[in-house]
Amino acid sequence: FDKQNQRSAKFVLEGEKDGIIEMEPYSGKLITTSPLNWEMRQIYVLKAKTLDSNELLVEGPHSITIIVDDINNNQPLFNQSEYNAEVREQARPDIPFIRVFATDNDDPATPNAQLVYQITQQIPDPARIMFFQINNVTGEISTTSAGTQNIKFGDKPYKLFLEVSDRTERPFSNTANVFITINENLWKAPSPITIQENSKSHHPYNITKVTWNDQNVVYELHQRDKLLRFPFTIDKSGNIYVTEPLDREEHDQYIFYALARNNNGISVSRPLKIEVNVKDINDNPPVCPAAETIFEVQEKEAIGSAIGMLMATDMDEHGQSNSVLAYTLVEQLPQIPTKNVFLITKRKGEIQLAIDGLNMRLDKQYRLKVEVSDEGEPSLSATCLVTINVIDINDHIPIFESFDYGIVTLPEDIPLETLVKEIQATDNDQWGTGSSLINYNIVHGDPYKMFRIDTNPVNNRGYIKVVAPLDYETFREHDLVIDARNPEPLFSGISYNDSSTTYLKIRVTDVDESPAFTNSIFQAQVPENITIGTFLIKINASDPEDNSAKSSSVYFHLYLNDVNDNYPQLAKNYFNDFAFCYPLRRPESFVFSGKDADDVQRPMSLKFILGENTEKDWTIQYLNATSATLTMKHSNFQVGDINVPVIIKDNGRPQLESNVFVPVRICSCINTNMCDIIPVEEPWHPSVGMALGILFGTLAVIGIIIAVVFISINKKKKKAKKTT
Repeated sequence: FDKQNQRSAKFVLEGEKDGIIEMEPYSGKLITTSPLNWEMRQIYVLKAKTLDSNELLVEGPHSITIIVDDINNNQPLFNQSEYNAEVREQARPDIPFIRVFATDNDDPATPNAQLVYQITQQIPDPARIMFFQINNVTGEISTTSAGTQNIKFGDKPYKLFLEVSDRTERPFSNTANVFITINENLWKAPSPITIQENSKSHHPYNITKVTWNDQNVVYELHQRDKLLRFPFTIDKSGNIYVTEPLDREEHDQYIFYALARNNNGISVSRPLKIEVNVKDINDNPPVCPAAETIFEVQEKEAIGSAIGMLMATDMDEHGQSNSVLAYTLVEQLPQIPTKNVFLITKRKGEIQLAIDGLNMRLDKQYRLKVEVSDEGEPSLSATCLVTINVIDINDHIPIFESFDYGIVTLPEDIPLETLVKEIQATDNDQWGTGSSLINYNIVHGDPYKMFRIDTNPVNNRGYIKVVAPLDYETFREHDLVIDARNPEPLFSGISYNDSSTTYLKIRVTDVDESPAFTNSIFQAQVPENITIGTFLIKINASDPEDNSAKSSSVYFHLYLNDVNDNYPQLAKNYFNDFAFCYPLRRPESFVFSGKDADDVQRPMSLKFILGENTEKDWTIQYLNATSATLTMKHSNFQVGDINVPVIIKDNGRPQLESNVFVPVRICSCINTNMCDIIPVEEPWHPSVGMALGILFGTLAVIGIIIAVVFISINKKKKKAKKTT
């Protein structure tokens, strides 16, 4: 300070000097006697004046304000050196279960006291995958997705080594430890439940329970299969009830899900699968195959001959004793020639002859009662009625009325199910029995089953029909050999001969057909950058008639394989998307995305790398296959536009990369997070009226010029006439 008045003899300093700030009385120099400490005082308010030799005021006092700038001279400190926390197994990722806290005595408005948290090590770490994560700003610790899947109740406590540091270029740091105990997750699916069908218990009754880890939830049941009647409910405590008796024959198993929702209606965790199996009881008796089952047996059949099989059913659970059946012959009428003419196998229900040969003259019909019982407790049973007709022995063979049915001519395009020929054979055995019924079979000349023979059981007439397309080029003639046979076996000593066989020749005529391709569709697959003239595929077709008058067409599908020929780019123009108010309160971060125009069916995975000369200001972190997070390393950015260089690489072959710029704007703000808008002068554009005015003005000027020219020419002509 300088003296402005000659009477001033010395300087005097007054105010909050704290014994640190002094002023030399004669030179006026302001000095410190020891270093300033921001933590003790941030602002000094002083007054300086001059006195004369009589200690009287001459100049001043003048105010002096000294602002102390903070330097990074304090180490951050955790409020605890060790933390203890608990988290449940299968806890949802990103939900904090503990928060650590650290302080720094430096200026909180500067990076000197702005802290960053990180986990430096996890013990144990057998898979070298972090099961826990920390919010680097708030200090909140939560599980990662890998942690949700891998940490289990019963694991030894996990130990996390934490570090906190300030945001300066040469940061101070400190450490702490967190010990994490894994608690049991009570939200577990119960074991499968078994309920006996048609229970006589009072309904509803409790069958199982689910429990969330705290009480502030509402439980719900959701069906997997949309049933018209859902016989289960759940109360506010998580108890699950069956509301009515169940029927195994209606549903042998129920699968549904239990949900827990918070007070906002949001599910707090994954649904639990509930499996209910319905246990069978013996509540279904055996069922006969029909009100009356009818079999036939030829007279003189040998002892032990099989007559037929009674096929009863039981609706109880298959493979259990409740559905295992036993057959017992309880009655035979008439009892001629003995009461034991027939027997039935206990498990199969097969009826057999118990005597050697029957005689139609004694009786033509037997009526049996068969009791069918299950092996349940108690056993249930049913009585089935069986009628056995004794028929004449099959001692006559079918005889065709014609040995050869000649030739039938058919066009190759004949419709299917068209009748080709009727054939007839006769049989002199007892009418209306299996001994006289005739079945026709093509035994030769039809390897591809192009024909079928239907039989009319009333008159044994056979109808030959076309059942597959005919083709002149493949088979021009079909020499059919047809046999006639009875369902009942022939009597001993009788055999079929040539009288039971006939012949038919079918001649196929040609129809002019269109050319035919070897395939109904052709396809090929090539890369999209294939060169002109490259061979794709050979397409074959043929025309049996060699007739050029007809044509055919076929589809050819060409599939293009994507080639990695598009460079990755930013997903959009991010101009003004990332704008932050100056001065920055903290380092900001934001998410941006990339895109690749190559084939979307190929899994896209982009890699994001910071460009050159950005390491001091920015960090980049992978988020997913198409996005990354860009984070500021500090908050000392000035007002202006920043283009952060980023390299985007794709996962193609060959790999392509692009150099892009992510625009960031640091701006002054009138409101929070709202940049000031600087008006931009728009370029001047004439209006329609102005344009018309200019046009008419131009035309007027041209008109005036033309008029002046004409007047001048007229004057010259008049002068020329006067001179002549």
